[in-house]
Amino acid sequence: MALKDYYQLLEIAPGAPVEEVKRSFRAQIARYHPDKVQHLGKEFQSMAAERAAELTEAYRILSDPGRRGEYDRALAGAGDATLSPAVDERTGAQHPRVPGPHAPSEPPTSRATGAAPAPRSTQFKEERATRDEFVRKAALGRLRQAIEAIGGGYEASQLRGFDLALVPKKPLFGRSKNPRLLGRFVSELDRAALADAWLEAAKWGDTRNDEVCVLLMGTALASAAELAAEIADLRRKSRAAKLTLIPVDARVWHAHMPLDAPAIAKALIARLKAGS
Repeated sequence: MALKDYYQLLEIAPGAPVEEVKRSFRAQIARYHPDKVQHLGKEFQSMAAERAAELTEAYRILSDPGRRGEYDRALAGAGDATLSPAVDERTGAQHPRVPGPHAPSEPPTSRATGAAPAPRSTQFKEERATRDEFVRKAALGRLRQAIEAIGGGYEASQLRGFDLALVPKKPLFGRSKNPRLLGRFVSELDRAALADAWLEAAKWGDTRNDEVCVLLMGTALASAAELAAEIADLRRKSRAAKLTLIPVDARVWHAHMPLDAPAIAKALIARLKAGS
């Protein structure tokens, strides 16, 4: 069994103190709580349970001085080598085995190609990217279902940089009361993500006359205060008077909904929270 990089998994430095290990574990394990992934389908729930188990094991090892010492020696001595797990005779639990004095000093090569395996950090990034892509597809699928369920009367369009772009169908008389809708999924929903989404959405049509509503979805969100401050700043600086940007936690479909948000946006979030 390959030795996993628990520091990469918890996104902390190898020298991080125990308190930082605890903080990181608590912050990350909360993302994968069953209550927060129940609306994303069985496949993602399974992936979330797997990641939660990995995080728990990382915390078990790194929060215990004895286990962490063994793990650090194994990590330093084995590099990317494959190590079999040691078994605690009292509990039956597995933890990384410390390599002997003749442990290989260089990464093993693939028997098929002769190439060295990818570094742990690269493997971790690739794994996280794969998971993010699945969550993105699941979240967008849920959003499309909600739009169809409420019968908003939209037709598909396109805007570079957005996963979803919809324009209201033209009624026989007058103008539609519904706004244009944009959806985008981001891994990190922070100030930078808000600013980029706002900038790109402002290019879509005439936002002085055509109301545009953006649902910016993610599973790792900055604090509510930080998001609110950035949106207020964007509104103050922008000329896009009819642009509404709504950050959405795609794990539980909680939205930072402004008071003047379009009625259809409120209806969509209510439908998503209801799980239908």
